[in-house]
Amino acid sequence: MKTYSALLRRLLPALLLSAAAPFAAHAAYPEQPVKMVVAYGAGGGTDIIARVMAPYIARYLGNNASIVVHNRAGAGGGIGFAEVANAAPDGYTIGFINTPNVLTIPIERKSNFHWQGFDLLGNVIDDPGNFSVHADSPIRNLKELVAYAKANPGAVTYGTTGIGSDDHLAALMFERAAGVKLTHVPFKGAAEVHNAIAGKQIMMAAMNIGEALQYAKGGTPLRHLGQMSTARTTLAPNVPTFKEQGYDIVMASLRGIAAPRGLPPPVREQLVNAIQKAAADPEFQAKAANHFAPLRYLPPQRYEAELKEAEGGFRQLWQAMPWADK
Repeated sequence: MKTYSALLRRLLPALLLSAAAPFAAHAAYPEQPVKMVVAYGAGGGTDIIARVMAPYIARYLGNNASIVVHNRAGAGGGIGFAEVANAAPDGYTIGFINTPNVLTIPIERKSNFHWQGFDLLGNVIDDPGNFSVHADSPIRNLKELVAYAKANPGAVTYGTTGIGSDDHLAALMFERAAGVKLTHVPFKGAAEVHNAIAGKQIMMAAMNIGEALQYAKGGTPLRHLGQMSTARTTLAPNVPTFKEQGYDIVMASLRGIAAPRGLPPPVREQLVNAIQKAAADPEFQAKAANHFAPLRYLPPQRYEAELKEAEGGFRQLWQAMPWADK
């Protein structure tokens, strides 16, 4: 018995250390930089908020964390979304997923991701759609836009962040409601749409109101024709809604953060808590407001419920108005 007891005393510290090893590994997270994927080009609304928010998420992750933003533009966001969905579920790859693109791409074509294949970490932005023209344009509101489009079928060129984006779907709804024909010019991101409207290469930019306000603040002379919110937002109280102008169109882009499904629970909890704290940080909120980013934090369960409901709506829209070849 004495020999057994002596052996146990010698082995016990090693056994306890071995049992604690997995917990120590999780406690050390993150031990290397975390990659944050943005599925659109640099300078767009998602890219801007990602770069503004990343240091705050890192602050609340602790352990001297760092977050590096990587732009993976293309395929209406599909390239970046797929990179996040198919990465190792270890907490070192996260990314923004944007509606409706993350919902509509799997509806309109075969894809190697689906929103249910992500670990949702929290929504950050809810940005209503909007139509903007160059300030030199004679068009001042939706009524004048419709009159011009009817007199010049197909002459109104409009830029979006891609087929199936909120901008594109809103424009298709507007075409149907107004009985007009517009010409779609898809781009890889809002920054490219901005460059095209600034250079007068397109007649109209279909982009979110927060992005449009940011570009206008940066010096691009834009006139905003209408925002696609249920009521005028505090960001743009002087811009009428589409509904006010006779077109019952409501469209917005949720921009939330997700990771590959299957994160270790302690790592997932750490990320969720860090994002929630970052979103509530007054310093971050002030910087976001300076960039006209309409914040709307949603915890994972509420975020999931909104995505599920929105997906059902877009599937119905696809049946009534398939948009892939538009």
